[in-house]
Amino acid sequence: MARMPTRRISERSGCVHVVVVGCGRVGSSLALDLTEGGHTVAVIDRNPDAFRRLGASFSGQTIAGVGFDRDRLIAAGIENASALAAVTSGDNSNIVIARVARETYGIARVVARIYDPKRAAVYQRLGIATVATVAWTTERILRRMLPDEPAVEWVDASAKVAVIERSLPPAWAGHPLTELEDPAVMRVIALSRLGAAQLPSPNAVIQEGDVVYLAVASDAMADVDARLVGPARSGGH
Repeated sequence: MARMPTRRISERSGCVHVVVVGCGRVGSSLALDLTEGGHTVAVIDRNPDAFRRLGASFSGQTIAGVGFDRDRLIAAGIENASALAAVTSGDNSNIVIARVARETYGIARVVARIYDPKRAAVYQRLGIATVATVAWTTERILRRMLPDEPAVEWVDASAKVAVIERSLPPAWAGHPLTELEDPAVMRVIALSRLGAAQLPSPNAVIQEGDVVYLAVASDAMADVDARLVGPARSGGH
């Protein structure tokens, strides 16, 4: 398919140009969601038949070829892109694509799909955002079958800070939300009550059934979970 002119759209407009490498179920869904959101998208896949997943009405660009081939990336508008997603079926290919995008073209927003959770953690520490598909899906299935199991929503690239979701035990009901916090270990960033999330107010009081999202120091996870079991007796309740 002929190259479609692209340009870096102002972040202020909310629209960007994105390169998606891999047109499987994840890549095609991502590309369609992006175009529906008003963004421009170029999809690269070595198998031209894969583009059928996008449907006849897909408004983006499709390019057949290897995702880490620089000519293919340039044809996809990598030089004008604000983000790239490497979501082929191969870990090695995704890492190579992600590194070329980051190191050669200076793309700041790069995400690589990695099937091996251990390898995903390594590259996450190198500053390449990763999605360890099997681990992510399994963890969320477990959360729905075993809601009391710990959940980690996000870990930063240095693996020093995590965002976690926790259901608060009934013992916390009636206590100020700020009592949960320890500035050196964890801070409450959001509260979900009756299925609706909200930013917590300074004077919020915990109710039974509340779920909290916490920013925590990764090396203090055990301390955090111990603290969340219930308030200290000196808490005044």
